[in-house]
Amino acid sequence: MKATALRDRKILLLISYICIGFFSCKKIDQLLTFTISNESSMTVDSTTPVNLPFNVPCPEVSTNSSEQFKNNNTSVKYVKDIRLKSLQLNITNPSSQTFAFLKSIHIYISTTSSNEIELASMDDISSTANTISLTATQAKLDDYIKAPSYSLRTSVVTRQVPTQNIDIKITSKFNVTANL
Repeated sequence: MKATALRDRKILLLISYICIGFFSCKKIDQLLTFTISNESSMTVDSTTPVNLPFNVPCPEVSTNSSEQFKNNNTSVKYVKDIRLKSLQLNITNPSSQTFAFLKSIHIYISTTSSNEIELASMDDISSTANTISLTATQAKLDDYIKAPSYSLRTSVVTRQVPTQNIDIKITSKFNVTANL
């Protein structure tokens, strides 16, 4: 009887340690996960074609990732996973313009040392707002965000020709997870 009770206590103790360890690991991961943001811009010209894909140039984005990692008490060598959390487009000029002119948009990311991959997209846009959120891919972005800068390529299809140039701000938020 005593041997059975002792064995049961050992099993219960082992299960307790496993549970405590599991929940502690999740808590540590939460403490080591943070968000960094980057902004860029693009202009859709009033001379764009309708119902044909075309690329909209975007300036190169400086990541300042080393500084952002440092502000979150880590460094590049400890970062183990970076994924896009959200990508939002906001029309900044003209202020009355909405995304009704846009049919679809796909945004791609690349660096001088990494191949281009899709970052986010939205098809069949029917928004009458001046802000939209694209659907993020689940791509691992470590090489892109750890780099000093990256380039965005935007492929757009319009429903109608804009009557004037449209300035759009691109706000990207990335989830970063680091090791101890």
